[in-house]
Amino acid sequence: MPLVTLTVRQSSTPAHKAALLDAVHAALVSSGVPLADRFQRVLALSEEDFRFDPRYPDLSTDRTPDFALIEILWSAGRSVKVKRALLAHLMASLSAAGLQTEHVLVCFKETLWENWSFGGGRLLHA
Repeated sequence: MPLVTLTVRQSSTPAHKAALLDAVHAALVSSGVPLADRFQRVLALSEEDFRFDPRYPDLSTDRTPDFALIEILWSAGRSVKVKRALLAHLMASLSAAGLQTEHVLVCFKETLWENWSFGGGRLLHA
């Protein structure tokens, strides 16, 4: 069960947020995540509360206020090959939606299976 957190500026439109979240979910599904396994949240922050370097580490153009930080918390064990394939799918989807892929930062966070309780306090994988 991946948990996706999308952080954007408050000026981000509903359409922009939806395009980002839909692309992330499609990429996760392409990597083997079940279609119904969709848990996403959006943090829309002010410019004061969401700061980022315009070009770190090697961008050729400055990030715009449409910059997005995508954090994917999921269970440990996925290979670099799976992560690269997911990123390729995600970037292709974002590009097809007209979004600037250079202005999207993705961070994978991993946790053990036993750290998930999907409801009712049940640890299904412990």
